Amino acid sequence: MRKIYTCLLFLFITCSVYANNNQDVTVKDTSEVNEYNKNGYDNRLIDPNITVSYAEKALKLATELKYDRGIAEAYRIKGIGEYYLNHPDSALNRYFDALAVYEKIKDERGAAKVNNNIGNLYQLVDYDKALEYFGKAEIVAKKYRDTNLIAALNLNIGNIYNRKNAYENAKTHYYRALQLFTILKNDVVLVQCYENLGFLYYQLREFPKAKALLIEAHDKAKAKDMKSSLAAINLTLTDLYVSEGNFTEAEKYLKEGRTYSMLIDNKKDIYDYKHTAYEMELKRNNYKAALDYLINIYQEDSISFRNNFSQRLNFAKLEYDKKFKILSDEKDAETNRIKFWSVTIVACLLAVVIVLLYGSIKRKANTNKQLQQLNSEISRQKDNLDRINHHLEEIIDERTKDLQAKNRKLSEYSSYLSHQIRGPIATLKGLMNLQDEGLVDQAECINLMGKCVSEIDDKIIEMSDMLHDPEKESS
Repeated sequence: MRKIYTCLLFLFITCSVYANNNQDVTVKDTSEVNEYNKNGYDNRLIDPNITVSYAEKALKLATELKYDRGIAEAYRIKGIGEYYLNHPDSALNRYFDALAVYEKIKDERGAAKVNNNIGNLYQLVDYDKALEYFGKAEIVAKKYRDTNLIAALNLNIGNIYNRKNAYENAKTHYYRALQLFTILKNDVVLVQCYENLGFLYYQLREFPKAKALLIEAHDKAKAKDMKSSLAAINLTLTDLYVSEGNFTEAEKYLKEGRTYSMLIDNKKDIYDYKHTAYEMELKRNNYKAALDYLINIYQEDSISFRNNFSQRLNFAKLEYDKKFKILSDEKDAETNRIKFWSVTIVACLLAVVIVLLYGSIKRKANTNKQLQQLNSEISRQKDNLDRINHHLEEIIDERTKDLQAKNRKLSEYSSYLSHQIRGPIATLKGLMNLQDEGLVDQAECINLMGKCVSEIDDKIIEMSDMLHDPEKESS
């Protein structure tokens, strides 16, 4: 028996250790997924290709572990990478994949972050649609007091207003985002805040403010090797210096920015730099170089137009297909539900109607009979109550009159008694005073006092007779 207990104990300890080891491995693996996702997000402004690479690693591992939150975040991070690589179709696909998983696991905050990303993507084609997605994200951000997401939403909404040339609204949101990210000490996104504000002031032709903000953004981005941000910042700085006629500085920032855009292979930025170079050469009266850039731009525009048009069609088709599928699935499910519940409800109603009709017919006769009996009983009881009430009224009147008569007699008797007894009592008091002064003989005094007492007694007896026999007094 002892050996059996020892074996069982050994097996229990072994299983516990194995279970703990498995748990440790799972925790370690999910942490690795989270680390991949974090590294991917941190590299979005440095090199979006690295972002996509980390997201794919996270997605693969999270899928093997069936770690839904990790899968959703990996899709989101990959979408962000595709967005910075200027691949909106791929980005939108990944965002919808992320949104589906977050909604499946009921993670509101995760879904809100994805809605923010989708809104950011829609800035390219539909401002109202972008604001709609930002609005969904903002509701959740305020519900959970997610300062980071609120700050990001302000930055993105500012971009929408900037694109719509509503500069004051854009400025309000930009400064709100700048304030929040400063509190959060998020230096990476602060670069974007300075960049966006610099571009805003450049559009307002407030060059000193724009230059100060853009140079600060440039220096901070360079310190953190944020290639994607540097490509955009340098483009605005080039335009600014071209506008001022400072072609030396313009050329310096143009070359540096073009290098960064080529490093991250951002086709849009590369194209924008060619267009900026054309404008700079044209303004410098270097017409040959300007013409070369213009020819190159024209050739690219033809290809780019077709690609962009195709891309937007794909973008629209993807959205249409998604909505159509959702509506179709919902419609089919709703139709099936309606059919099922309609048949069920009709069957139940028929059964209920049959039971009710049968019961109603059976109860109707009894109910009518009972109602007639109740009416008869109520009528009889009403007659009895009327008679009782009438009799009570008579009794009350009689008792009231009797009480009034007695009260009157008592008042009269009280007055009479007071008058009749007062004389003998006064005589007694006088005899007592004479006795005290020795003015009357004792025996005579006692005799007189006895008469007074007898008189008082006679009056009391007379009074008693009158109280018990009122008719005697009246006769």
